[in-house]
Amino acid sequence: MNMPSRPVVLCLSGHDPSGGAGLQADIEALLAQGCHAAPTVTALTVQSTVDVVDFRVLDREWVLAQAHAVIADLPVAAVKLGMLGSVEMVETVLEVMRSLPGVPLVCDPVLRAGGGGTLGKDDVGFAMRERLLPIAAIATPNLPEARILAELPDGSADECAEKLLPYCRHLLITGGHGDEQQVHNRLYSRDGARHSFTCERLPGSYHGSGCTLASALAGRLALGEDLASAVQTALSYTWRTLRDAEAPGKGQYVPRRLPLDFCS
Repeated sequence: MNMPSRPVVLCLSGHDPSGGAGLQADIEALLAQGCHAAPTVTALTVQSTVDVVDFRVLDREWVLAQAHAVIADLPVAAVKLGMLGSVEMVETVLEVMRSLPGVPLVCDPVLRAGGGGTLGKDDVGFAMRERLLPIAAIATPNLPEARILAELPDGSADECAEKLLPYCRHLLITGGHGDEQQVHNRLYSRDGARHSFTCERLPGSYHGSGCTLASALAGRLALGEDLASAVQTALSYTWRTLRDAEAPGKGQYVPRRLPLDFCS
């Protein structure tokens, strides 16, 4: 007996061999939402739960071939972007999206690894702001990434949003990078609407939290949830994965995106 198909989310992101971030995070988070992940590799990295050591961006023709194979075969309901690593890959994503008119794009501007290592030159952030944010349904930078995109090294979330909203319709700037007891995640919309989502600050540092959030959000949009509700659902899910995180290596905690009995 054939079961109803799960919504398909095309993920364009890098591979993290530690399994904490990148495409593995995308796959696990989307499985948890009841979606099917179609992972398209944009870059290979040398990294661990401690930090990123090196990376190599794939040839654009390989990335296009992967994405077009998925698009020709599967009904893509949403697209999630992670690490791109080069301006050329930004242009590659634009070409992919021309084949998916009307499909929501969740842009996670991965510019730095959790351990602080760079995952692209400074011009990648500029290209993402100028070229990708305008076609995204929503961008999900953390505050350090929002500062890079807005070119405001010491800017507040509100200041970064003011600079970035002319480029994108919706912007979710996540907190948790300061010393505050409560984490404030702020959703800004170009029409002036604002929502603030507050959660308890958890101890520790986490590897792959941004990937988890963006993928969960893409999954909720693929399922047809409206944007504000999808943001709330994705944030709540991500917080639970951090609360239950484990420390498999010598560095950051890894979110537990699937329940222990998932495959039982």
